[in-house]
Amino acid sequence: MEARLNIFGNQVAGKIMKHLNMAGRAVTDTSLPLATQELVRLRASQINGCGFCTDMHTKEAIAAGETATRLHLVATWREATVFTDAERAALELAEQGTRIADAAGGVPDEVWANATKHYDEDQLVALVSIIAIINAYNRLNVIIQQPAGDYQPGQFG
Repeated sequence: MEARLNIFGNQVAGKIMKHLNMAGRAVTDTSLPLATQELVRLRASQINGCGFCTDMHTKEAIAAGETATRLHLVATWREATVFTDAERAALELAEQGTRIADAAGGVPDEVWANATKHYDEDQLVALVSIIAIINAYNRLNVIIQQPAGDYQPGQFG
């Protein structure tokens, strides 16, 4: 499989990716736990059917010490006992934010209220931002059919 566009070799794509990457690094530098960041990126990528990002964030999570059990259960987090209440709130917000077009009113108030129980304002900004950023990456990769499987942890950073 070959991508429709070579975003790694195109000058315009390079400029765009630079800015997306900078936004992503700003989130990484917050107090939002890295494990939560990777779980959110992974869950949104699964929902969006983005093989490249699913591959990338699974491998990055493993490199950061995440367990195989938790990674295998991200897609079924509601039934899994391996996630904290805070992680569950973040995963719910990620799902609602990713499926925003499916909900006429956007993210439900109760989902937001649950997230505010576990995260301070800066962490909420980071969480909302990471959901928006990973959805942008997912859409870019799905549209151009970026192949998955060859990502190496730390490849872009």
